[in-house]
Amino acid sequence: MTRNRLTVALACYATLALAAAFLLRNEARLVVWVFLAGLAVKSWVAYKKETLD
Repeated sequence: MTRNRLTVALACYATLALAAAFLLRNEARLVVWVFLAGLAVKSWVAYKKETLD
């Protein structure tokens, strides 16, 4: 994963999280945010793993 792809992925996750903030309520919003946070961490870990190799 390149730095550009990581930036695009994180921007997409942020956009989805912002949309969830306006469109969803309480529990559903929290579930989406936790899921997106997990994807963001997973993407960052994959990026770090490739840059360390």
